[in-house]
Amino acid sequence: MTPENVTGARVVPAEFILLGITGRWDLRLTLFLVFLPVYLVSLLGNVGMVLLIRVDARLHTPMYFFLANLSLLDACYSSAIGPKMLVDLLLPRATIPYTACAFQMFVFAGLADAECCLLAAMAYDRYVAIGNPLLYTTAMSRRLCLTLLGASGLGGAVSALVHTTFTFRLSFCRSREVNSFFCDIPPLLAISCDDTSLNELLLFALCGCIQTATVLAIVLSYGCIAGAVIRMRSAEGRWRAASTCSSHLAAVAMLYGTLTFMYLRPSSSYALDTDKMASVFYTLVIPALNPLIYSLRNKEVKEALGRTWTRFCCPRRGSPGQARGRCVGRTVTR
Repeated sequence: MTPENVTGARVVPAEFILLGITGRWDLRLTLFLVFLPVYLVSLLGNVGMVLLIRVDARLHTPMYFFLANLSLLDACYSSAIGPKMLVDLLLPRATIPYTACAFQMFVFAGLADAECCLLAAMAYDRYVAIGNPLLYTTAMSRRLCLTLLGASGLGGAVSALVHTTFTFRLSFCRSREVNSFFCDIPPLLAISCDDTSLNELLLFALCGCIQTATVLAIVLSYGCIAGAVIRMRSAEGRWRAASTCSSHLAAVAMLYGTLTFMYLRPSSSYALDTDKMASVFYTLVIPALNPLIYSLRNKEVKEALGRTWTRFCCPRRGSPGQARGRCVGRTVTR
């Protein structure tokens, strides 16, 4: 048994035991083989998106500035959970130190809340681009983009600090076994022997405030976008506006739907065993899907990927057209 520290009236375990997704070894091995490629796709896809936007000058616009930071957030917050979860699937007993548990919660909660705010900023950016295309570069100045990004990060950090502080001031004398694969708030509240009503209120209030405010910003932005699209006379313009916004709407629907299911419910309705799969979805699956959604449904990203491939993987002798022809020829020959 790991000794526990008694700090004042609090019981602080030296470490927690993570029960993981399942206790069956055959299922754990299967899940490892499934989740490992998912995490690698998430990491490589998001890092690749950041690098692509960095190296291609045509993507140096406010829209892709926000998309690069969204990809960076996805890569970081999936990495806060994924590697340890994969290692723990292969271990007979998974543990995490008390301080590491608090740090993991802070990082993950902060990045998740920051992503909600960033998605709202991206919705406003799309409204400006579609509603006022001639003033887009002026209205979405570099200073405004950095301000929106900083506000998103600050909002996530403050929310995560409050949740982490109030969660880890509790006593955990009931059990050290966390019924999850990472240090999430509801499983930790479930093993505390203190009154957690304040924690549940803060969880509902802060998450509800962030999600309500950002959802309102997104709905208002898309309401204005819909009005601008209706006033368009060109069918091509309407199609371009719809294709530009569809990727963002898909990302919003996936993230907000899962977070609402996880955190904006009364504690009596928590079912930790079934909630684990929802946690897997927003910690690993959504970060893996986002770069695919934004790349497969975005013509500019696909063209930038082609230009970057030609630039770095093909010889640059002669004219660009000749270089591209040689590149295609080599691909066919192989």
